[in-house]
Amino acid sequence: MKLANKVAVITGAARGIGRACAERLLADGCRVVIADIDTAMLATTLDELRRISNEVIQVQADVSRRSDVENSVHAAVERFGRLDIMINNAGIAINKEFLSVTEADFDRVLSINLKGAFFGVQAAARQMIEQGGGGVIINMSSINALLANPAVATYAISKGGMNQLTTTAAIALAPHKIRVVGIGPGTILTEMVAGSFMNSVEAKRSILSRTPIGRCGEPKEIASVASFLASEDASYITGQTIYPDGGRLVLNYTVPVPEA
Repeated sequence: MKLANKVAVITGAARGIGRACAERLLADGCRVVIADIDTAMLATTLDELRRISNEVIQVQADVSRRSDVENSVHAAVERFGRLDIMINNAGIAINKEFLSVTEADFDRVLSINLKGAFFGVQAAARQMIEQGGGGVIINMSSINALLANPAVATYAISKGGMNQLTTTAAIALAPHKIRVVGIGPGTILTEMVAGSFMNSVEAKRSILSRTPIGRCGEPKEIASVASFLASEDASYITGQTIYPDGGRLVLNYTVPVPEA
C-alpha cells in the first residue's frame, strides 16, 4: 500500500489507461477521483472500481474547459481533504491525412490534449501549494511526441507540447517540492489505439514490425509506471518523461512479423 492515504485525480479515467491507473492507485491504497466527459461509462467504471475500494468518486469533466478541471480538483478536496497526485490523462486522436486537417480538428485535439493538461497542472499545483507544498503531477504523453507520424499529426503535435509542459512545469514548481513527470506510452491496447492507430491489418503489422518486444502493451503496464512515479520510490525524478514502449524508440530498423 505504498500510496496509502494519498489522494489522486485522474482525467480520462472512464476507460483505457486512465481506468487502469485508477485501478492500480486504488489497489495501492490511494483515494481517487475519476474524471471523464463520458458520464455513462464513468458511472459503469465507478461501480466496478468500488469492488477494489470504496475510496473513489466520479466527476463529469470536459478538460478543454478550465472550470471543469478545477472542479475535479475541488471535488477531491471536498471529499478527501487534499490532493497529492494529479494524472492528466484525457486525450483524443484523429487519424487524418495531413493536408485534410481542419481548424476545427486542430483546435479540438489541442484543447483536450494540451490545453486541458495545462489547466490540470495549474489547478493541481495551486491546491498542492495551498496545502503547504509537495505532490506529484503526471502528464500522459506518447512516443508520438518524438516520432513523426503525419496520419495523427495533431495528436503528435499535442504530445510534443505535453513534453515541454512537463519540463517547464517541473522547473516552475520545484521550489514548492512538486514533482512533474511524464509517461510516453508506445502502442497500448486501448479503444483509442484500435480506432486511430491499428485500424487495419497493415497498420497492425507495421506497428509490430517496429516493436522489438513483439507485442502491444496493456493499460495495466502503464498504470504500473504511474504508480511508481507517484510514489516515494521516484522521489528524485522530475522533469522527465518515461517511455514504456516495448523498445520502439531505440529501434533503427524493422523486425519480421509472422503471418497471422
